[in-house]
Amino acid sequence: MAQMTTTPPIAAPKNDAPARVNKPRRGRRSMGASIALHGTLILASLIAIGPILWVVLSSFKPGYAVQSTEITLIKDPTFANYEYVLFETNFPEWFLNSVIVASLTMLVGIFFSATTGYALSRFNFPGRRSLMMVFLVTQMFPISILIVPIYTIMSNLGLINTLPSLVIAYLTIAVPFCAWMLKGYFDSIPTSLDEAAALDGCSPFRIFWRVILPLARPAIAVTGFYAFLTAWGEVAYASAFIQTDDKYTLAYGLQQFVPQFNPQWEYLTAAAVLVTIPAGIVFLFAQKHLVSGLTAGGTKG
Repeated sequence: MAQMTTTPPIAAPKNDAPARVNKPRRGRRSMGASIALHGTLILASLIAIGPILWVVLSSFKPGYAVQSTEITLIKDPTFANYEYVLFETNFPEWFLNSVIVASLTMLVGIFFSATTGYALSRFNFPGRRSLMMVFLVTQMFPISILIVPIYTIMSNLGLINTLPSLVIAYLTIAVPFCAWMLKGYFDSIPTSLDEAAALDGCSPFRIFWRVILPLARPAIAVTGFYAFLTAWGEVAYASAFIQTDDKYTLAYGLQQFVPQFNPQWEYLTAAAVLVTIPAGIVFLFAQKHLVSGLTAGGTKG
């Protein structure tokens, strides 16, 4: 009779590996440090936003409430300040002058800065380094020093009390800085793209316009935004070159609301709020390119 054999049960494998201990990650902030950091950020944000909020709230207050020693956020709100600025002053005319000057400065500044930056980045011509040094040196002089020579040039050209004089003056500020910035961005674009386009029969300008410029949109956005703000909020050149009320820009025209002996703060705050709207619109269109454009030229690849 055959002997029956039984197979012994298979023992489950033992897991001799030690249990994993969840250790705190290195660099993780403690609760106190996190609270201190967020508290500091909130305080800094309030300090930055506080004056802007105060101007906005003051623009809806009557004159006696703005000049009162009593601190109140909202008191007798009214739209009379905006109505006065828009319909009883030359603010619309100043606004149009500023839009014309800032838009021309932005468009012409982008063209000259982009072409100059591309030439400095791609071509090796006599005087290249000297030109770069001239652009750099011009940024070291304050505007107050340059007013007199530029005023003399504009007077000889018969451009005093004209909007083109402001555009030319603002371009002397914006173009050198923007050309330097765009050169750094163009340096980060591989030259192999230029060579490939040249093999296809493209001229240097066509390479710049069709190939390189579309890749430089982030830097172009920053350049345009900087040039626009340079012309939008500048006062020194406007006060020196413009002599009649109908040619005032907004930045210079706002001074009419704060005469020496009777400042009209309620109208000034309302006008200041209106002035920020176009700059905010330009920022909204350019914001998606600002971060990458501001870091342009940091690395070369």
